[in-house]
Amino acid sequence: MTIRHHTVNIDGLDIFYREAGDPANPTLVLLHGFPTSSSTYKALMAELSDGFHLIAPDFPGFGHSSAPPVEEWKYTFDNIAAVTGKLLDLIGVRKYAVYIHDYGAPVAFRLALADPKRITGIITQSGNAYEDGLTAFWGAAERFWADPDEANSGPIRDMVTFDAVEWQYRHGVPDPSLVDPDAIVADHAQLSRPGNADIQLALFLDYATNVAAYPAWQQYLRVHQPPVLAVWGRHDEIFGPDGARAFARDVPDAEIQLLDAGHFALQTRLDQIAALCRRFLERLSD
Repeated sequence: MTIRHHTVNIDGLDIFYREAGDPANPTLVLLHGFPTSSSTYKALMAELSDGFHLIAPDFPGFGHSSAPPVEEWKYTFDNIAAVTGKLLDLIGVRKYAVYIHDYGAPVAFRLALADPKRITGIITQSGNAYEDGLTAFWGAAERFWADPDEANSGPIRDMVTFDAVEWQYRHGVPDPSLVDPDAIVADHAQLSRPGNADIQLALFLDYATNVAAYPAWQQYLRVHQPPVLAVWGRHDEIFGPDGARAFARDVPDAEIQLLDAGHFALQTRLDQIAALCRRFLERLSD
């Protein structure tokens, strides 16, 4: 399996993406979360590239994509979705399924609302669309949304520390030896770049727009009934498993799989998730 690495210019930003598989095969677009990048999908791309075309971009501010300071580019999920949509247009991806984790969800749902017919299916791994999925973790964020002063921003800035990144990977994991420490070190390194803490603070503040948009995303699901596979860590303390179960309210045929894992379920349950994805994607192609 070969992963190809590309960088293209979108509105003055260098946007990096990984590509694997034959473009003639059905496409799966993999959208990463915080605090990681497209690198989180390398192993899954290797597992699926024999039968599917895979595209995994780095969002602005993450990975190998441009990360201009907040004074030069407005870090919102609207803007990240716009850049991602332009990337897919530029490289000729018209119809695709999405794999969404964490921040990948608000990007994907914005793309779905903009052009519902392009989305062939949704695989969500802790990609939340319901208040049911919001855990106590979000208490600090809600206080920050209500009043983004210095006192309320402190706990949010702490999210970029090494200990916070390590917790995201390790909490809820029955076997800590399955967690690759290189991923933790790499993610913390990108967060430690000059100005990146301010980028992450801006996105945490803008996440309030996603919670406000949940009803619109749910309406999209009810109206368009995209096939959904919700594969979630049952011990996720960021987006709890009730967020996975909630998809079945609006898409009754949604497949809900709760795994013995935490927020980064893909890192510790790769074989299981790859098999579920393959079966789901093959059904889309029937």
